[in-house]
Amino acid sequence: MMRSLTLWSPNDFNFRHLSLGLGILIVGGISLIALFAPLLSPHDPYLQNLGQRMVPPFWMEGGMPAHLLGTDQLGRDYLSRLLYGVRVSMMIGTLTVITSGLIGITLGMVGGFFGGRMDSFVMFVITCRLSIPLILVALTVVALVGNSLTVIILTLGLLLWERFAVVARTTTMQVARREYVDAARAAGASLPSILAREVLPNILPHLVVVATLEMAIAILLEAALSFLGLGIPAPQPSLGLMISEARDFMFFTPWVIMVPGMALFVLVLGINLLGDGLRDMATGGRNP
Repeated sequence: MMRSLTLWSPNDFNFRHLSLGLGILIVGGISLIALFAPLLSPHDPYLQNLGQRMVPPFWMEGGMPAHLLGTDQLGRDYLSRLLYGVRVSMMIGTLTVITSGLIGITLGMVGGFFGGRMDSFVMFVITCRLSIPLILVALTVVALVGNSLTVIILTLGLLLWERFAVVARTTTMQVARREYVDAARAAGASLPSILAREVLPNILPHLVVVATLEMAIAILLEAALSFLGLGIPAPQPSLGLMISEARDFMFFTPWVIMVPGMALFVLVLGINLLGDGLRDMATGGRNP
């Protein structure tokens, strides 16, 4: 009884879908790099060699083939740390989206499907969340509890669910009035079955777009926390931590901050391009 949802066909291809292709290429490539970082890393990202501090990348004078992107202020291989830093960013983005998605989608579907007082309660919770300054709460929690990978994922996951809730609520209110939902009720389907088999699959395309946006925000927030010294603890590689450690050397060796900065830029750009492409597919190219 679930509605057949057709988002896109090959005959509809035009330049709008170029962003989708670029996004898939960038995010897919970076995901593979993050997944196989232990195999791709030429050196141990934690291994220090003070005799080879601040070696420039291979394309600059003084570069070494053994360190393609050079070394940092402690002589650690920059390429290896970059690969592991991307791995950490992808892990944080993915797990944060899963955590916040479970919270936001559940609240939004319950409020949109039942309406009435339940919907008013859900909207009250969403309003309370929107009144909380995100970055200040994240800084406070991490400063009080401690900066670890688990704490950062849970903190961001518990703070980035409101978009999921708003979109899930709005789309559920539309889907709940459809004939196939009434047919499922008449057939005696249970409430969890209706939500899981009739409602969720038909609002999922919109939630996927939200997931890409939240993933990019989570990665940037982690980078900001690490830059301020309250993110991933050293010596574990992180793009934000690499940028933070490089700021004291940026005027004399600018590549130490440009390399992780460009990696962070390309990663977030790819995720946003993917989200734009998925949005065009979900809306048929119309502005939402």
